[in-house]
Amino acid sequence: MKILLTAFDPFGEDVVNPALEAVKIVRTEGLAAEVVKLEVPTVFHKSIQTVQAAMEEHKPDVVLCIGQAGGRYALTPERVAINVDDARIKDNEGNQPIDVPVFADGKNAYFSNLPIKAIVEYIKEAGLPAAVSNTAGTFVCNHLMYGVLYTMAKEYPGCRGGFIHVPFIPEQVVNRPNTPYMALEDIARGIEAALKAIIENEDDLLVTGGKEF
Repeated sequence: MKILLTAFDPFGEDVVNPALEAVKIVRTEGLAAEVVKLEVPTVFHKSIQTVQAAMEEHKPDVVLCIGQAGGRYALTPERVAINVDDARIKDNEGNQPIDVPVFADGKNAYFSNLPIKAIVEYIKEAGLPAAVSNTAGTFVCNHLMYGVLYTMAKEYPGCRGGFIHVPFIPEQVVNRPNTPYMALEDIARGIEAALKAIIENEDDLLVTGGKEF
């Protein structure tokens, strides 16, 4: 198995992105899969194009994208991506699409075909908070998740893909009182647990779960 593991660069007011920093230190030794890591620009369309190029080059069996969701306390695999860009802030190249589709010929939504509930259980077994999320937002995270699943549906029907949002790290909340955070090393451990869940579970667990974030 080959897994493409992607993470966004910093955006907005932050000079660090916990997704990228965690992916950098994720340990892949001992996994029953080859893991290719990829930094992705927080830019509409360019993010999708970057991952599409990597998919064409590496031919992964799985694409797992990681992004930051400030304010969340847990690692949250996303259930669904919707065909809407509605940016509350500009991306890293100044783009701010409002109420436009990601792809005009795409479905209203694409669901992750990763074992998201197994991912949650594996992360919890590692001693970390996790929950299934039912909204990936309408910024570049949702944009990329939608674009990856759209690309799979059109060109790589045998591939599996999805997205996990991670919390802030401590240095990001110094001036954000009462904001949840997680240690960078714990975020990395959670991603490692997610990778193991993906490798070991082709079908998902039939358990309850899901939060509204």
